[in-house]
Amino acid sequence: MTAKTVTVIAALLATMVSLTSCGNTIRGIGKDTANTVNATQDAGRRVDRAAR
Repeated sequence: MTAKTVTVIAALLATMVSLTSCGNTIRGIGKDTANTVNATQDAGRRVDRAAR
């Protein structure tokens, strides 16, 4: 294998790892956002019940 081939393969692997990491981060942020919305709605319901 030539140096150019090794470099191309290394670049492709680095790109794949980077994209996979981004996908995991995006999914994690989505879950965190959903949890925040659920907690906010729950807090609103508790305040509403306490005000009655």
